[in-house]
Amino acid sequence: MERIQLFQGDITQMHVDAIVNAANKSLLGGGGVDGAIHRTAGPRLLEECRKLKGCETGEAKITGAYKLPCRFVIHTVGPVWYGGEIGEAELLANAYRNSLKLARDHQLKTIAFPNISTGVYHFPKDKAAQIAIRTVREFLSNNALPETVTFCVYDDENRTIYQDLLKHEA
Repeated sequence: MERIQLFQGDITQMHVDAIVNAANKSLLGGGGVDGAIHRTAGPRLLEECRKLKGCETGEAKITGAYKLPCRFVIHTVGPVWYGGEIGEAELLANAYRNSLKLARDHQLKTIAFPNISTGVYHFPKDKAAQIAIRTVREFLSNNALPETVTFCVYDDENRTIYQDLLKHEA
């Protein structure tokens, strides 16, 4: 089975070991996927996130999943896009890499990523997808875990971008 999969839908409904939250530095919830994850998980997720004292851009932290159907939530902070000249690509790659390291270190077999930084942080969707796929492939080539990485896209535009990149870079 292919270790990288594509799924279009709601990441809060995925039955995987961990979903990744595209969080802000406070880890206290926000809009987009972050808000959806916090709403679905319930108030205990916010309680646990408060104890983590935030997260820097490119870093990742893990919590329980509470009312979500997965086992864990890996919170990572992607970069805000300022034109690509101040290290945004490397920070985004670090967000994926550090999330994957947490999954591996916790012996997680399955993980699902949203489109990190492409919403209110305005990272160009095609560039973000290229970085995501390249970083995940690189990590999987050197690590047995996680066994499967799913890119969970919400909209048709991202689905098309990922389908094309996964097809051409296979």
